[in-house]
Amino acid sequence: MIWIAIVVCGLGCYLLKLAGLSVPHQVLERPLVQRIADLLPVALLAALITVQVFTVDDGGHPGIGIDARLAGLAAAAVALTLRAPFLVVVVVAAATAALLRLA
Repeated sequence: MIWIAIVVCGLGCYLLKLAGLSVPHQVLERPLVQRIADLLPVALLAALITVQVFTVDDGGHPGIGIDARLAGLAAAAVALTLRAPFLVVVVVAAATAALLRLA
């Protein structure tokens, strides 16, 4: 049963990629489409971060939980405001969360 799911998912991914490659260049050259394509990865990453930071509390129960992850996110925001490189932002966020969990 698991192999059927793997094959179906693989086929679905292939067909989705094929659909993306089949879009005419006239559609892709529109300014609105280019703007959406530029901003979509940022929106998806922000959504993933939000879900990871706010959806589980310390006890593992569903709900809004505020813990060291939120402090790490705040530290990352400060580092971004100071125009730190991406790797520095990730290290600052991870170190902040780790130190708060240690304390």
